[in-house]
Amino acid sequence: MKGKITVLIADDNVEFAELLKEYMDQYEDFNVLDIAKDGLIAIEKIVSLKPEVVVLDVIMPNLDGIAVLEKLSTKELERKPIYIMLSAIGQDVFIQKSVSLGADYYMIKPFDIDVLIKRIRQLYEEKYLTAFSYKPIVKNTELVSNNKFDQSFDVEIEVTNLMHEVGIPPHMAGYQYLREAIIQAVKNPKAFGAITKTLYPAVADRFSTSPQKVERAIRNAIESAWARGNPDTIDSLFGYTINYNKGKPTNSECIAMMSDKIRIAMGR
Repeated sequence: MKGKITVLIADDNVEFAELLKEYMDQYEDFNVLDIAKDGLIAIEKIVSLKPEVVVLDVIMPNLDGIAVLEKLSTKELERKPIYIMLSAIGQDVFIQKSVSLGADYYMIKPFDIDVLIKRIRQLYEEKYLTAFSYKPIVKNTELVSNNKFDQSFDVEIEVTNLMHEVGIPPHMAGYQYLREAIIQAVKNPKAFGAITKTLYPAVADRFSTSPQKVERAIRNAIESAWARGNPDTIDSLFGYTINYNKGKPTNSECIAMMSDKIRIAMGR
């Protein structure tokens, strides 16, 4: 791992925040920069300290976690941190709002701190340590040059943005599995030709689970998006191939359509 993962904890529960800091500090790959006790202080420290990860409580005085995301969305940050939202509120409206404002993960209190540590490492690795790390994102109109794929296109971020648009809840296990399946299908279209024999096992291996669990979790995530997502957004993304009112797409249809859209945008 390249250096330490710099973290800012923003939570008005001082005892919990200190406990979380103490727990993280025992790991050599974590560096908790500071603790913010309300939303206003959180914004100041995010701007000044430039943490790579922000653990942000939804309910805080002065500004809540969602308001913090709203304020930061209007600022020109040198680097957008990974936002992990913590809340005792698990209602979809809060989750969807957080995701639409740039949250990368949403955890419901109480939770296992070891799971939080694992999620931070996963998200950090995906954002900073992958083959596409530290490369600028460019507009789709700038991607094609002499019919060659521009490597500055960040596949993982584009897949994440597309999933957020569809409305797939990030707190579900199927979110990570579907995201990984789409990324692999984009990078290696041949893998999609054998989704059961190749793609599911590859995703399962990535997350140390079984292909059967991957398939079920992706199905649940798609069903949740179709039940709670924005119909207009879904129709605009999938066009006439899959009609929102006529039923949910299969796992294969969803992965195929979403990976095709990314490839088209890439100019492949």
